[in-house]
Amino acid sequence: MQNFPLPRIDSDSEFKELLYPYCRFKPGEIWKDKNGFHKIGCIDAADSQAVDKFMGNEKAVLAVHDPPYNFVAFEKRNIDYFIEWSRQWIKNTFDSLKDNSSCYIWLGADQKNHLQPFPDFIIMMKNSGFALRSFITMRNQRGYGTQKNWMSVRQELLYYIKGDPNFNVNAEYTDIPKILRGYYKEIKGIKTENLERSKSEFIRAGNVWVDIQQVFYRMEENVNGCYAQKPLKAIDRIINASSKEDEIVIDFFSHSGTSIISSERFNRRCYSIDIEPVFCEITLRRLENFRNYGKTGWQNSNPFEIEIKKDRKIRNFLMKKYNINPNEFD
Repeated sequence: MQNFPLPRIDSDSEFKELLYPYCRFKPGEIWKDKNGFHKIGCIDAADSQAVDKFMGNEKAVLAVHDPPYNFVAFEKRNIDYFIEWSRQWIKNTFDSLKDNSSCYIWLGADQKNHLQPFPDFIIMMKNSGFALRSFITMRNQRGYGTQKNWMSVRQELLYYIKGDPNFNVNAEYTDIPKILRGYYKEIKGIKTENLERSKSEFIRAGNVWVDIQQVFYRMEENVNGCYAQKPLKAIDRIINASSKEDEIVIDFFSHSGTSIISSERFNRRCYSIDIEPVFCEITLRRLENFRNYGKTGWQNSNPFEIEIKKDRKIRNFLMKKYNINPNEFD
């Protein structure tokens, strides 16, 4: 097992190219699940023709998107480009959803850059056809250290709707027990407290999620090299709240493949795309790994462990650029 971190795949183009020979995907190619449940497409989310071909005549009830809001994909900090590009994939998302459906979008708010791209993005969304339902904040367990500002430990999640979709409120309950007494109210002449009136002994998540662990290398679901990976528990909550069994979930920025794993676990059909062949391959390998071994990720290892051990060129690259000890490949 490897115990060294892979470089960030989305920002190291040289390393990414070394992995291309081991990818079953090329731009435009679509993998269809032999079980008839999922699809993975190596296509651009902003390409309407490619997305239409990928979806066929089917529509989804839920979209879960995690776009590259850190601008790594564009190699420049250009908010105008990001917003115009987002306008295109948002339209493709709208067209791919049923009349009554939900759309969740992970987004960043850089406090060093006027909270961009968050403000420009939500303004753009006013004319998208979607209606804003909620602004969710996920509390990361780790943040970016600073001595001159408040540590940033939040992750922004926007919840939009199209039409009037179903919402399973039971999915909102956390595994945090209610321990605080109080909040009394008189009902039919009897004074009761909140614990007596509640339908659950656990607190509801609301739109501030504090019960979900940020993914790190010690967790089974970790996908080494995918630094934008979202917690499986967060995607589970979204999928259970805003979809039913056998319904279609779309993810236009597959990255580490979390949406397809959650969909597999809860009997949803996931149609996932990514413009990058490496992330399409990782998504497929993660699904195969889950089906074969019941594992949600690779913990300290990675999806390309076998290839890296055999490929001298990749090993030399990692040793030279990242000072990886050659003994760690054994």
